[in-house]
Amino acid sequence: MKPTQLEQTIATRRQLHRHPELKFEEFDTSALVARRLTELGYQVSTGIAITGVVGLLDTGRPGPVIALRADMDALPIVEANDFEHKSQRPGCMHACGHDGHTATMLLAAELIMEARDSLCGMVKILFQPGEEGGNGADVMIKEGVLENPRVDAIFGYHNRPGFDAGLVFAKAGPAMAGSDTYEVTLIGESGHASMPHLAVDPIYLGACLVQQLQGIAGRAKSPLQAGVITVSSFEAASSANVIPGQARLLLNIRNDRQETRHQLVGQLDALIAGICAPYGADYRLEHVHHVPPLVNDTAWTNKLIAAAHKHQVSEQIEQIDYMPTMGSEDFAFYLEQVPGCFFFVGNGQDSAYLHNCHYEFNDQILAPAAHTFLAITKEMLAIPQT
Repeated sequence: MKPTQLEQTIATRRQLHRHPELKFEEFDTSALVARRLTELGYQVSTGIAITGVVGLLDTGRPGPVIALRADMDALPIVEANDFEHKSQRPGCMHACGHDGHTATMLLAAELIMEARDSLCGMVKILFQPGEEGGNGADVMIKEGVLENPRVDAIFGYHNRPGFDAGLVFAKAGPAMAGSDTYEVTLIGESGHASMPHLAVDPIYLGACLVQQLQGIAGRAKSPLQAGVITVSSFEAASSANVIPGQARLLLNIRNDRQETRHQLVGQLDALIAGICAPYGADYRLEHVHHVPPLVNDTAWTNKLIAAAHKHQVSEQIEQIDYMPTMGSEDFAFYLEQVPGCFFFVGNGQDSAYLHNCHYEFNDQILAPAAHTFLAITKEMLAIPQT
C-alpha cells in the first residue's frame, strides 16, 4: 500500500466524521462512496435500501462470489470532542466508527482492484445504511444484494474499543448478541393514593415485573449461555396522590443464540399474564425491534484468521473463544442467509467506548482492517493453479 493511499483514506474518514448522517439519510455519504467506486472501475448500483451502494468487480474469470460489507450511518449524539474534524452537524455524530468502516472499505476496494489480475470470480462491496436501529442489512437483503449473482460468503468488521489498536481477532460461532426490544403496557385502574384497594396499581405490577424478569435470566436460562434482560424505561403518572391507570416499560433482551432467546423471550408473555391476573389487570405486549444473534461460520472464521496470518495484516492476530461483547449488529441478518465471518479490530485500550460522546475512530487501524479484507479476498478468489 502506498503512503498516499493511507493519507487519502484518513482524509476521507475525517471528512465523513465532519459530516455524519443518520440512518437512511446517508445521501452525501453514499454519493461520495459511489463516486469513488466509479473512479476505481467498479460497476456501481445506488439507491438500494434508500441510500445503500453496491460496487461489483467481475474479474471475467469463473470463481466464487464474495461480499464485503461496511455500514455508513451515524448516531443522534452531541459530540463532545474538540479536534478539527469534529462533527459539523449539531446533534449528530459518528460515535460508533461507521465513518472508519466506510473509509476502510473504500481502501479495501482500491487494494482489491489493484489485485484483480490475480483473482477469479466476483467481489460485491456493500455500503449499507441504517445499521443503528434500522435493520438496514435486512432491507438490503430483501432488495436482492445477495443475489444476481448469488453470494457464496460474506465478511464484515467492527472496531472494538478496549482492545489493543490493530489487533485483528474473530470468534467462531456466537460472536455478538441478538437483541429484542419489547414495550409492555400494564393496564390497571386509576384511583386515589389514599385508597389503593379501590384501584389496580400498574406501578406495583411493574415493580413486580422488573424483579421477576431477573428470575427468568437467572433461572430459566442456562448458566452456560449468555443473556441479559434490562428494563430501560419505566413510565407512569407524576402526581403524588394519584394511582395511574397505566404504566409503560421498555425491555431489552440480549441473547447469544436462538436457544437462549427462546429461554428468555419464550417466558415473557406468561410471566406478565401471571403478574396481572390476580389483580384483574390487563396488558399489551408489543415487539418493537429484533436483531438475531450474530453467529460466525466456523470454517470461514478459520479461513479468515489463516488468511490474516498468511498475509501478515497485523502484528497481532488472534482467534478468541469468548464473546467479546453483548452488543448486537445487524450483519447477523446476512449470516442467516450465507456463511461468513464478522471480525473485529481493536481501536485501542484507552479508546472511549462506542456510542460515547467522546468516541473517536483510531486511524491507525484503517490499514490492518483493509488488508484483512484484501487477504480473505486473495485467498478465496485466487486463480486455480493448472
